[in-house]
Amino acid sequence: MRGARHARWAAAAMAAALSAAACGGGGGGTAPGVLSSSWSDPPNPLEPANTNEVQGGKVLDMLFRGLKRYNPRTGAAENMLAEKIETTDSQNFTVTVKDGWTFSDGEPVTAKSFVDAWNYGAGLRNNQRNAYFFGYIDGYDKVHPETGSQRADTLSGLRVTGPRTFTIRLSQKFSTFPDTLGYVAFAPLPRAFFDHHGDWLKKPVGNGPYLVKSYTRGFMMSLRKWEGYPGPDGAQNNGVDLQVYTDGNTAYTDLLAGNLDLVDDVPAAQLKNVKADLGGRYINTPAGIIQTLAFPFYDPRWNKPGAEKVRTGLSMAINRKQITHRIFHDTRTPASDWTSPVLGVDGGFQEGLCGSACTYDPVRARKLVQEGGGLPGGQVRIAYNADAGSHREWVDALCNSINRALGDDKACVGNPVGTFADFRNQIGRHKMPGPFRAGWQMDYPLIQNFLQPLYYTRASSNDGQWSDKDFDRLVDRANAESDKARAVRLFQDAEKVVRDNMAAIPLWYQNGSAGYAQRLTHVALNPFSVPVYNEIRVG
Repeated sequence: MRGARHARWAAAAMAAALSAAACGGGGGGTAPGVLSSSWSDPPNPLEPANTNEVQGGKVLDMLFRGLKRYNPRTGAAENMLAEKIETTDSQNFTVTVKDGWTFSDGEPVTAKSFVDAWNYGAGLRNNQRNAYFFGYIDGYDKVHPETGSQRADTLSGLRVTGPRTFTIRLSQKFSTFPDTLGYVAFAPLPRAFFDHHGDWLKKPVGNGPYLVKSYTRGFMMSLRKWEGYPGPDGAQNNGVDLQVYTDGNTAYTDLLAGNLDLVDDVPAAQLKNVKADLGGRYINTPAGIIQTLAFPFYDPRWNKPGAEKVRTGLSMAINRKQITHRIFHDTRTPASDWTSPVLGVDGGFQEGLCGSACTYDPVRARKLVQEGGGLPGGQVRIAYNADAGSHREWVDALCNSINRALGDDKACVGNPVGTFADFRNQIGRHKMPGPFRAGWQMDYPLIQNFLQPLYYTRASSNDGQWSDKDFDRLVDRANAESDKARAVRLFQDAEKVVRDNMAAIPLWYQNGSAGYAQRLTHVALNPFSVPVYNEIRVG
């Protein structure tokens, strides 16, 4: 999602209003058994195929259940609504949907609920940000052509064969395709989504353990336990009030004051005190998240011959060890590849792949930047959303490191963008004037997910529009490989192409961090760093 899936978070008056509204007793005066948690308004409507960032993903993970669900402890893809997914050739799959599932409005979840949702998500006319996830299903080239108008309304590779069965035909072999089906883009949709779309967007109806009670943008989304939820992972609380904060430090202060129950991204400025403040109510666990510095390859200055030397020089000008220690108090680990250690060696993680290019070396950094023709425009302006205090601190530290390495105190400056929504809007319109902060929170625990969505030509979260034929070819071969170990090796070869071109600068792997109030128990973060809301209990 995740890009892109990975971002968290303006006025002082709004922050004060939120604090005032939260006052009124433990957990911000919420209803009995309901917990309050920090949140940020998602920039896009809460459609499963249109949400590829963390804040919207949190809500959809509470509202929907798909064919698969990722184990909140291990990240393994496990059957949820799928009774079985069968294949004999890794290209044609038969899906059987479990009986007894309904949406919260009472409509049964059927095979058609999935097929209709996927056809909608794939359609060019519907302009869904996650359409790319349906790209391996036969007929995608007609419902979502690279150029021209949509030529078909449905994917030819999907066919309903019974009330609870449907078939999937892919355009090529993709042995791990079933493991991708826990991603929210593949969620089923009720008829109300299609028949009363505008009303549905105001109050989404899903098949997960929670219902939307109300949503006031800029203030709060209230979700409540669905008493009729048929799944095995029902809510252990009465609901969650997601309170909007534009400053993570304000949310943390409200947590300490008893006006908020849960902060799921402890700001960097608070990390030095968090253990003393919260003791055992502070969580710091590994997560499938990597922070990178992306480049606008649509700007010829960053995509000309020799520019890879400039990008590599900038990477070598960054003192990752110092920044992760001083700014993040070792809750980040300097990155040495473009994936995440949570994958493990068997899953494709290659510790040290980046080599000297990710090692602080001021002399070599300065030489490479000069050999590459110098900094475009004479200065690097690193864009980030300013409504998250942690980003300002680490971007400033990053620039200080680059400036010292290059011997120029004006070589790098931060370029704050007011809100996350504005930041993502500029990225989506390809209007970034220089490098910009990027992060990736895995959608599913496969090396493919760390590489293809971000670096494949015209991929859904390839925000910098990098393109390389060798990389694309290796990814295609890996996806067609029926043997998982061989597929992983091919993806690792593709990652080496990313390295050799410095398609993005890997900065650090991020742990999930959270702090919570005394009245909560059973609080945990999943491998995606998202609270396992349904398991939290309110005392």
